[in-house]
Amino acid sequence: MFVIFGFGTKQKHLGPGETRTCPRCHNTTQWARMREYRQFTVFFIPVARWKRRRFEACGICGAAFAA
Repeated sequence: MFVIFGFGTKQKHLGPGETRTCPRCHNTTQWARMREYRQFTVFFIPVARWKRRRFEACGICGAAFAA
């Protein structure tokens, strides 16, 4: 019997966020709203998800802060 399983972190783009100045790179840009979660899959089907969080990420340097 052959079982294929996986474990990893997934990110999903939720749309545009606010326009603000990044405290890390000091550029003013529109940030992206993101959702991140960890998941366990069996035969490429998600079975369990945990550690869900929403955040906004800078469009230039990728710095992320809780939304």
